[in-house]
Amino acid sequence: MDFRQLRYFTAIYEQGTLSGAASQARVAVSALSHSLANLESGLSSKLFYRKPRGMQPTAAGERLYVHARSILKAVSAAERDIRESGGEVTGEISAGLAHSAVRAIGVPLMKKVLESYPELQLSLTESLSGPTLTHLTSADVDLALVFNPPADPLLKILPVLEEKLICVGLPEIIGDTDDPISFDEMIELPIILLRQGPSTRALFDDVGTMKKLEAKARLQLNSIYAITGSLLAGLGCTVGTNLIMHEQLENGFLHFRHIIEPELSRTLCMCEMADRPATFAFETVRTLILELIDDAHTSGQWGATTLVNSPKLAS
Repeated sequence: MDFRQLRYFTAIYEQGTLSGAASQARVAVSALSHSLANLESGLSSKLFYRKPRGMQPTAAGERLYVHARSILKAVSAAERDIRESGGEVTGEISAGLAHSAVRAIGVPLMKKVLESYPELQLSLTESLSGPTLTHLTSADVDLALVFNPPADPLLKILPVLEEKLICVGLPEIIGDTDDPISFDEMIELPIILLRQGPSTRALFDDVGTMKKLEAKARLQLNSIYAITGSLLAGLGCTVGTNLIMHEQLENGFLHFRHIIEPELSRTLCMCEMADRPATFAFETVRTLILELIDDAHTSGQWGATTLVNSPKLAS
């Protein structure tokens, strides 16, 4: 298997036809067909079903495409990185950010990149922590800010912040008092839970406590907007953070109480793939993100405890 075979294979997968792939790769259809036959022979696996109207990937083809995308992206990044080292920071970098991170640093990050690195192409993907990790492992993003990622030898994980969780809802739902609420008291209330998809641990790290909360939840939603609306409508309460519900809490539309016995928290982590070499563009954006997190924490916008002993988290 060589780089050209992977490039041709990827073109066939993405275009769905040999003619379309030939146009994308700017080679003859016969050259693509010959390359694919050699690749399948070398791997002893059929990669596509030949259909009258195109090429349908087999299970082996689907798996190879995931690897091929990552490999081709890494090679392209390495070429740019070496070619442009010592000059202006250029290239493409994609970051996957959990909702809280987008609220706290999304706009400052975009502004900083536009002002200081005009040749750098930044792509931001916002999603819940579980899907964000999926984007990272499938090479859709280069780095990710997620909560409570599972231990994985394929990942490099840097804990950055720890957030305390609170119970949020209308006063008539959670009680018109500033006194803390115990976990056992809270789960008797009508709970509306943020559903994290592949990683339920993203809400908080205690799996046993999480299962108790899930068992009591009246609704499980994967939309921050839908949860906010349901809280304002008095349909229940939720476990969240001051940052997520800042406007509603600040304006008095919602009320919150600290959770005790036990206290609940979650850890924000910077994640990257251990086998992907860092580029100048990657290191630039990574440093910017960590500096902006520190700024948000220092200013009080992001109420949390820092977990990295550095004035700027990443020095």
